[in-house]
Amino acid sequence: MLKSLFVYGVLAVLLIPAKCDLISVCVDEDNDLRVDCRVEPQPNKISSYEFSWSSGTKESLINTNVSGSSAEAQFKDKSYVKELEPHGYRLILSGFTDKLPHNTTYLCKISGLVARISVEKDQLATCSAVSVFLKSSCSWIVCLLLFFYQTQS
Repeated sequence: MLKSLFVYGVLAVLLIPAKCDLISVCVDEDNDLRVDCRVEPQPNKISSYEFSWSSGTKESLINTNVSGSSAEAQFKDKSYVKELEPHGYRLILSGFTDKLPHNTTYLCKISGLVARISVEKDQLATCSAVSVFLKSSCSWIVCLLLFFYQTQS
């Protein structure tokens, strides 16, 4: 009993500051670039999104639903966005995995909130449940939970 309280107390302290990545980037089975943005929209605001990337000092807008903004010509008809449950958006960009800069920062803005991640071209994961899980900053938390559950059983 005392051991269980200690273990769960330590686990609670470790989980308090833990924060999962709000954005992930991978290449799917069709060799398309996939960017998942799981930023929670603010209440009472229209849910708008913008996806862009930057390399060096140049930022390029890939896709948006913001009125008055438009994607750069090279991305038109090459990308689409779908809504994720329970919140967030997924960008699929076709035909650009061979043309990616070496080190790219991917950005998404949902209702004014920004998430960003820097990825090197040769470090892009394939979009599978296992690879995305292992690249996630939350994966160690789940492993820790499973370890403690197993030791308590």
